[in-house]
Amino acid sequence: MSPQHSPAGPPRAAPLADLARAADAFLPTGNIVYLNCAAQAPRLKAVHAAGAAALAEGASPWQLATSSPAESTEQLRAQVARLFDGDTDALACIPSASYGLATAARNLPLGAGDGVLVLEGQFPSNLLPWQQRCEETGARLIGVQRAPGVDWTQAVLNALQQEDRVRIVALPQVRWDDGALLDLDRIAASVHDAGAALVLDLSQSLGVLATDMARWQPAFAVSVGYKWLLGPLGLGWLWAAPEWRERGQPIEAHWSARDAGDDWRFPLAPAPPWRRGARRFDAGGLDDPVRLAMAGAGLDQVLAWGTAGIADALGSRTRALDQALDEAGLGAWKTQGHAPHITALRPPADRVDGVHAALRLAGIVCTNRYGMLRVSPHLQVDEAAMRRVAVVAAGTMG
Repeated sequence: MSPQHSPAGPPRAAPLADLARAADAFLPTGNIVYLNCAAQAPRLKAVHAAGAAALAEGASPWQLATSSPAESTEQLRAQVARLFDGDTDALACIPSASYGLATAARNLPLGAGDGVLVLEGQFPSNLLPWQQRCEETGARLIGVQRAPGVDWTQAVLNALQQEDRVRIVALPQVRWDDGALLDLDRIAASVHDAGAALVLDLSQSLGVLATDMARWQPAFAVSVGYKWLLGPLGLGWLWAAPEWRERGQPIEAHWSARDAGDDWRFPLAPAPPWRRGARRFDAGGLDDPVRLAMAGAGLDQVLAWGTAGIADALGSRTRALDQALDEAGLGAWKTQGHAPHITALRPPADRVDGVHAALRLAGIVCTNRYGMLRVSPHLQVDEAAMRRVAVVAAGTMG
């Protein structure tokens, strides 16, 4: 493979574009079937190599890198922008989804008696900031519950019709526990009709599903980088609407968010102006060459495959699992309306632990989430491995 220039220092290998050979891009896992990308991505060979090379280069800090961490961050910003709306000024580099969501919670106006709408069972990073903000302001936290036979999209639409003074709607595109897919096209329209601000946690969808920021018009959106962006822990992204790029207030005061000029001066007064766009929300401490190099290699691969291709390929894998469950007489265990890349087995409550143990014994790694066995493959897993999940599960039925 031909080398590709890496601004973090050493060159990194060009990504593998052929989806049919996608498994070759990942480190081998032996006999393990790893189905837990929703927790942490399987390691790409290129990501591993980029991290190792950057770590080795760091052993000689007196040697000048090819370019500065700031330049590396800007290249990453440009890569991630291709997964949003192409606008690098919309993006801030952050350490976690919770950091970005706390930023959203601190900036969006909220008063006593106002409502913040979330899903019941929503991931805590998109729950705890709103709990805290509601406690501070006297606002109401409204948990959307899903009645039998009603999907999460309709449940959110129903809640928007029933609740008064909803000011903020904070949602995922895909649920973290069972992969249930929300129709953000329909939801966003209703949110804006209600005069509310939309906040999105895309951690379980960015890198697989397409975004439409112009249509959804969120105030803020966030994603981690270590799941479906195939990068390392500790580096994620905040997308901010134009309004907040101009007047938003960061939750920390770090020099990386300020334009200190070529001579990098910070006078006693006044403070240097904010950097352009959402860079005012850039967090400190993220200029680690190892993380930057690994994140860049992961994004190289995601962009080379393309989200449409990734979604289609992963959809074929989860459909293979669904079909195998039907053939094994376990159709009732399927999750209806799941995203192409995340689903969950729903055994009877008294069988969950036994099924999970049998899968582990067979070398199949998935996660028990509230009595559902979440299955979240990436492209290192083929359809045959997905069908094996159903075979092992069926074997526990005696």
